[in-house]
Amino acid sequence: MARAFLFVLDSFGIGHAPDAAQFGDEGADTYGHIATACAAGKADRDGLRAGPLSLPNMNALGLEGAAGIAAGKSPLEDDAITGFYASAQEISSGKDTPSGHWEIAGVPVPFEWGYFPDTSPAFPQELTRAVIAQGKIPGILGDCHASGTEIIARLGEEHIKSGKPICYTSADSVYQIAAHEEHFGLERLYELCETVRELVDPYRIGRVIARPFVGESAADFERTGNRRDYAVPPPEPTLLDRVTQAGGTVRAVGKIGDIFAHQGVGKLYKASGNEALFDAALKAIEDARAGDLVFANFVDFDSLYGHRRDVAGYAAALEAFDRRLPEALARLQQGDLLILTADHGCDPTWPGSDHTREQVPVIGTGPGIGAGARGMRGTFADIGETLAEHLGLAAGPHGQSFLKAPDA
Repeated sequence: MARAFLFVLDSFGIGHAPDAAQFGDEGADTYGHIATACAAGKADRDGLRAGPLSLPNMNALGLEGAAGIAAGKSPLEDDAITGFYASAQEISSGKDTPSGHWEIAGVPVPFEWGYFPDTSPAFPQELTRAVIAQGKIPGILGDCHASGTEIIARLGEEHIKSGKPICYTSADSVYQIAAHEEHFGLERLYELCETVRELVDPYRIGRVIARPFVGESAADFERTGNRRDYAVPPPEPTLLDRVTQAGGTVRAVGKIGDIFAHQGVGKLYKASGNEALFDAALKAIEDARAGDLVFANFVDFDSLYGHRRDVAGYAAALEAFDRRLPEALARLQQGDLLILTADHGCDPTWPGSDHTREQVPVIGTGPGIGAGARGMRGTFADIGETLAEHLGLAAGPHGQSFLKAPDA
């Protein structure tokens, strides 16, 4: 009986999408620009990494082949490639986390998200008044576009003194709330986020994000692993729902449960940091039974390195992930399928701190599954349909499986 494992390397794009110019992202290439910087010695950092980007395990599965397809090149003719590979384009209207993940799970997003303007204040006054009244707080700090670490360092001490949470947004469809775990209270932060979740629904905001932190001064403030995302539910049943309805268990690693508003999720595996998330993913693989889907998100690529435009950090994180990949491969049994992909780009060489509209790699393997190219996929939903076919589920309304027929 089949099992399926889906690992999302959050933001690991492989070249600008055909419609990237509409997003100001023509020329963006997360993987390509990191590799170029490494080759030129511009991503060396003492004690962290040095030299060309080294991803031998992902390349053996076809990462370079996927990047070549994204660039319009012919599939590689290399007998050493042991996996299948493709490039996938997004048809959802945004370049955000929920859109990418939902489309991967077979449900493209047919509507435009709402966004808050890059002004100060960023939030409508009537929304802020409602947040203060219904959240029972003395006011808010921030009210602007900001980096989470920067705004906590800037306003954290005032937050502790005043009791006012730090509320901010970004180019994504988000309302983020940072608050001290002890001085404000972690459960109180979660309750406030639940209140705000309802208040931002009329604005079509995709996520409200709790950003707890600890420390007593700007010098030692640190965000914790107790982040929680409050997302709107997908507009129709996803692959997760289909797996659950068929009697399987969806084992969600990292923030997957939050992204899908916990719809279709059977068991959560929470962890903080890519290393701990990989450990959790391995545990989920070991726990998985026939018919199960392990769905893991590795968020550090995006949150710690992409948004912060840290090329060396991103490169080191990719190399660390690649070194651990054999641990997952060694756990594959007959009837298993493992796919690695991404939900959008976040080119660390690109101006600003926003995601970048990019194609994503689709590389994978499993005992008895043929290697080779699967071509350019016109929607991320092809990934979900491939997993559905592997698990013996009926075809969904979006996307097509590429499991059986290599496609040059």
